[in-house]
Amino acid sequence: MVDLLSEQFRREPFAAYAMLREKSPLFHEAQTGLWMIFDYDGVKRVLTEWETFSSRHGPVDWLVFMDPPRQAKLRALISKAFTPKSVANLEPRIQGLSRSLLDPLMSRTEMDLAEEYSIRLPMMVIAELLGIPTEDLPKFVEWSNAILNMSYTVGARDGWQEALNVFTAATSEMDAYLAGVLQENAKQPRDNLLTRLAAAQMDGERLTHQDILAFFQALLVAGQETTTNLINNAILCFLESPEALARVRSDLSLLPGAIEETLRYRSPLQWMYRKATRDVELHGQTIRSGQLVLAMIGSANRDSKQFERADEFDITREPNPHIAFGNGIHFCLGAPLARLEARIALTDLLTRFKALELAIVGAWEPRRALQVHGPTRLPIRFTT
Repeated sequence: MVDLLSEQFRREPFAAYAMLREKSPLFHEAQTGLWMIFDYDGVKRVLTEWETFSSRHGPVDWLVFMDPPRQAKLRALISKAFTPKSVANLEPRIQGLSRSLLDPLMSRTEMDLAEEYSIRLPMMVIAELLGIPTEDLPKFVEWSNAILNMSYTVGARDGWQEALNVFTAATSEMDAYLAGVLQENAKQPRDNLLTRLAAAQMDGERLTHQDILAFFQALLVAGQETTTNLINNAILCFLESPEALARVRSDLSLLPGAIEETLRYRSPLQWMYRKATRDVELHGQTIRSGQLVLAMIGSANRDSKQFERADEFDITREPNPHIAFGNGIHFCLGAPLARLEARIALTDLLTRFKALELAIVGAWEPRRALQVHGPTRLPIRFTT
């Protein structure tokens, strides 16, 4: 049996995914009681059919863990503040933030891409988006880690309770911090996401403080972790595919396609939870009402029944109907921001640093959170 929680699996799960898609596309894990769905059609169905596979579970009240009608109303309100225009307007500032991180590295020949760049950039962008001082970023990192800690203890009840206690304490800190920021913004309105969230209304309804806090928490995790892994994974893909790297260096118009292929080939988010609301048959087996289902996005995006040459990294793949950002009513609101950050970051990295290669002995260490895919550290050598 494959150990789905092992470091080796989380680093390179794709051969195991292929075996499971072939032999057991719907797998029941006896110890935890989880159902895991591995094929593209099955995963897409689980993500899309919210009436049958509910997002409502767990200790957090985030948009991603809601179902309609409340989910639809809150998403519409948040979308009024978190608009494509507001994201696009960030481009010059993101470029400046990227330069501020890379400029001090230009005299060197080695760096840890994760620690020194791709973890920091998304967090700085979130601070810019929210109108938060950059000196408060250490708090953001601490809070993000407290949220992610809950995923480390799957199947370990004692560890889960401890992680939940840490998360509860961090939530109290975030609540007080956010209340202070919103109060300051009310006194002196600024053009940032928090101000727009507080002002957004639809049919006379506004977001509550708890709604804004929940979105703030989700943005801390999804806005940082997804983009960090997208940047790191893109570099890993390029280093594994020198021809693709050379093509993109010579023609940066290929970069958006390369980003989409990275999202498919090494999906930053590997799985999402759902809970069955009724008995449902899938692949000849019955998932009972109330049972948890893991929609294995990372496996679905490597399904050879959906993607030709699924295990090849093809930066010109078209069409590329990956589901790295989910599907249906829960498609990621932050997808345009993640794509924009990745395009800016990878443009800077590929044009400023030459002769990229890994500077690591042995295999890279996967990030600790179980549901994400990417390296904790990524030492690289380069010339400028």
